[in-house]
Amino acid sequence: MEQRTGPSSIQAVQGAAADPAFVPGITGLAPVKQVEEPEDVVEPQDAVPASALKEPEAAEADSDPDTDPDTDPDAEAVSDGPVFEAADRRARIVADATGVQLSLDEENCEFRWDEIGAVETEVSRFGRRFTVIVHTPDRRWYPIEIDAPAKARVAEWESELDAVLDAYFDEGDAKAS
Repeated sequence: MEQRTGPSSIQAVQGAAADPAFVPGITGLAPVKQVEEPEDVVEPQDAVPASALKEPEAAEADSDPDTDPDTDPDAEAVSDGPVFEAADRRARIVADATGVQLSLDEENCEFRWDEIGAVETEVSRFGRRFTVIVHTPDRRWYPIEIDAPAKARVAEWESELDAVLDAYFDEGDAKAS
């Protein structure tokens, strides 16, 4: 039996020293093969822009003054009452006639007033973090924390949210009874 010595007998190092993403026992991805595209592909010269594909009825509906959100009676009903909005760099809460919307980064959740069992507020020990917790009738809760620029702003947020809750939340309880 012949045993080789020298550079040809050294095997390539497999492990974290050569590849930080190496995990023993897991094989790597197969190399991607480049596929050459044929050069005789012809682009259509009769290409129609996407804006020209819009149907005439849809174009007329877009310019119809009856569907204008500024003249829509439902839109006016939503904007008539008090609205609460508070936000920081990551979180946002909006409470209006439709309900409560919570946002954290890219995640959103919306609650209609009939889906809400209670709304609880808390202020942090040092008074700059405002926490709103939405409780649902099925015993789930959804908290969101908003950092205020100043302690005085937290007091304003509490009074604004109370006004919205008085206007819409209690009204929903009276309808259910």
